[in-house]
Amino acid sequence: MTDITGLQRYVRRIVKGATFLDKLISNLALYSLMFTVLTMLFMTILSIILRRWQITVLWIDPCVRHLFFLSAFLGGTLAIGRRQHIAVDIVGKILENAQKFTLKKHLERIVYLVAMITLSWLTIGAIQFVDYAFKYEGVEFLGIHRGVLVSIIPFGCILMLYRFFYLFLTSFQCFSEASTEVHS
Repeated sequence: MTDITGLQRYVRRIVKGATFLDKLISNLALYSLMFTVLTMLFMTILSIILRRWQITVLWIDPCVRHLFFLSAFLGGTLAIGRRQHIAVDIVGKILENAQKFTLKKHLERIVYLVAMITLSWLTIGAIQFVDYAFKYEGVEFLGIHRGVLVSIIPFGCILMLYRFFYLFLTSFQCFSEASTEVHS
């Protein structure tokens, strides 16, 4: 018999909402990445075919460059959610082999915190860069302002920041139990 307090119910609701948002971000990133890669492939092949007849579409190359940039952030977002991001894996494997699971969990939390701090710092810098682009730069191609194009950077950083936050949140036992209830 488990007695659930009001605080525990509140925490479970928060984790349930966070889990829903995490799944939504994961699905949006996956389908956006597939669309982005297919669009890059189509545009690149189109550009190669048109060159045969000396036809150059000037906006294809910069568009493919920005789509590639977006795909890097979307891929990073997916990798973080699957825990395939770059981490201190050597130390983690040593701790796992030594059966020091609690210490390994603490190391993972430290990695998540450092990643969140770093991504927060990068997001602030990226937002300042977007502000600079809107103030001092002009239209890049197809009438799209450069500020809109470089807003890919803070968007990608925020997605990755949330994924690390979610991993950090669910790394605690009480939160991960509430999270697994949502999945079943």
